[in-house]
Amino acid sequence: IADVNGTCLLSLGSLSTGVAWSTIKVPLAIAALRAGVGNREVVDLTIAQSDNAAAEELWSQLGDPAAAARQVQAVIGDAATVVESRRLRPEYTAFGQTQWPLVRQARFAARLPSIPDASPVVDLMRNLCLDHRWGLAAKGFAAKGGWGPGIAEGYLVRQFAIVPIEAGHIGVALAAD
Repeated sequence: IADVNGTCLLSLGSLSTGVAWSTIKVPLAIAALRAGVGNREVVDLTIAQSDNAAAEELWSQLGDPAAAARQVQAVIGDAATVVESRRLRPEYTAFGQTQWPLVRQARFAARLPSIPDASPVVDLMRNLCLDHRWGLAAKGFAAKGGWGPGIAEGYLVRQFAIVPIEAGHIGVALAAD
């Protein structure tokens, strides 16, 4: 849990990082809007439906993989979180394989409402398709989840959200392996 100043307010459990999976689609969609590529329908599919083909289309419109990764990383605004530009596991997207520590993702979520060009994406995060309204999204928060197989074994499920509080909002990131 992080506040808008980037302060980690609480961290629980032993799982602290993992691949981003579909949660990376949020900064990807913002990067596409910022760059003026991808139409609104493709952005909608990327976020609300978590459509991988739509996300790949946005990624390809940002230039070569290294250029796309730089643009997505600029949205994240965290020099320590490096957006993956290579398909480390060929069957999955390069960007989805980004290592995104939970603390840094919570900080991103807390800053998200003030990030330029993020407003339409945050609105979509409040209107996910029914299959994606689980966890924090089921509570009505602006959220985005992702899941996929672990590196060695198991299955990684993660989600982040903007959670309103009396004094404004906080960013929350969670994961289970």
